[in-house]
Amino acid sequence: MSVTIRPAVRNDCPQLLELIRELAEYERALHEVEVSLEHFEESGFGPCPVWWGIVAEVDDDIVGFALYYIRYSTWKGQRLYLEDIIVTEEFRGCGIGKMLFDAVLDDARKKNLNGVVWQVLEWNEPAINFYNKYSPTFNQEWITCTIERV
Repeated sequence: MSVTIRPAVRNDCPQLLELIRELAEYERALHEVEVSLEHFEESGFGPCPVWWGIVAEVDDDIVGFALYYIRYSTWKGQRLYLEDIIVTEEFRGCGIGKMLFDAVLDDARKKNLNGVVWQVLEWNEPAINFYNKYSPTFNQEWITCTIERV
């Protein structure tokens, strides 16, 4: 199997949204996906992009991607925030997640960022086991807070 890892482009957005929905279904939250294709495209490829993406292709089909952006920590400075890394179910266990995660880490180095931050659901054992291979710090002290629709 030949896997191509490359930066996401605007034309990828419909397939990326399909993967986002697949992830949301896996996380039992499909009903929470509200982003429109237009908003998603504009946010990544409009005049002021707020996210970047890396895709994994097999035979010209996108089978995985990582979406990330820069966040600012008053203590640490600029850090890459990995919003999602998704590999379609059919291709999990083939090393594609590692290729994507390594590409994200490489981009953080190229951007001279001083860290990578992400969240993982506490019940998602396959993801936790995957991330453990990178020896991250799992911070149980902080609680995620959200306000919807301000």
